[in-house]
Amino acid sequence: MSLDDVLGLFNYWMVIVLMMTGLYIVVSRGNLVKKIVGLNIFQTSVFLLYISMGKVSGGTAPILTGKPEVYSNPLPHVLILTAIVVGVATTALGLALVVRIKNAYGSIEEDEIQTMDLVAESEAETTGHRR
Repeated sequence: MSLDDVLGLFNYWMVIVLMMTGLYIVVSRGNLVKKIVGLNIFQTSVFLLYISMGKVSGGTAPILTGKPEVYSNPLPHVLILTAIVVGVATTALGLALVVRIKNAYGSIEEDEIQTMDLVAESEAETTGHRR
């Protein structure tokens, strides 16, 4: 594998780097906002993958001119536009949930929230009340 082959696949290498970075952030961080940022990085890598696969080398826009030409498929680009809108909406919903969790628990750290839930469950069991 020559240097030209590696550089020719630069987009795919960046997809791998972004995907693994996003996955690492989601798995390793306890802060809920950082988890949402990790999901957005992961999502961006998927966008880059689809856009990279949708481009044909030497291809043009699919406008029929009567001459034989190589066309790039516009469908992946259109799907990515839709995915970006869905991603923004999902991020907004996630951040709204983080705000509600912060109001309810006073923290956005996952381990602190789990500890508070365990304490509340044990108190409910000792007093005989259920939440």
